[in-house]
Amino acid sequence: MADSSFDIVSKVERQEVDNALNQASKEISQRYDFKGVGASIAWSGEKIEIRANSEERAKAVLDIFQSKLVKRGISLKALDSGEPQASGKEYKLFSSIQEGISQENAKKVAKIIRDEGPKGVKAQVQGDELRVSSKSRDALQEVIALLKAQDFDFALQFVNYR
Repeated sequence: MADSSFDIVSKVERQEVDNALNQASKEISQRYDFKGVGASIAWSGEKIEIRANSEERAKAVLDIFQSKLVKRGISLKALDSGEPQASGKEYKLFSSIQEGISQENAKKVAKIIRDEGPKGVKAQVQGDELRVSSKSRDALQEVIALLKAQDFDFALQFVNYR
């Protein structure tokens, strides 16, 4: 019997992020408390740029964007936001979307699977993802449950279950 396996990845659907950004932008343009304060949110290359006339307003725009991401099923662990920085008369805040599992994070996850997971489960790092395989599908289900119970500082998705 062949081994069953699945991949652990950290990917974000770019279109969903784009939709959340557009929804947040629309809400900012329509809300009364953002009228005439120059608040905006938009892509700036690969980063998301938030502008406002005060630090508090920039953080409020970020909060709106985060709520739109959550409604679209995107983990906030994938969003890496900085602090608002003064730039002339306005404040700018840059955020980026984290994708891929770093080597050290992949090793952390593999160690947890080795130490706490069921016997006979193998985990190997493949680029920016982790392949977990076992002869037993039940063991793979246990590994998924184990990893969902852990609190990592990065988002995990389980794909290619076969």
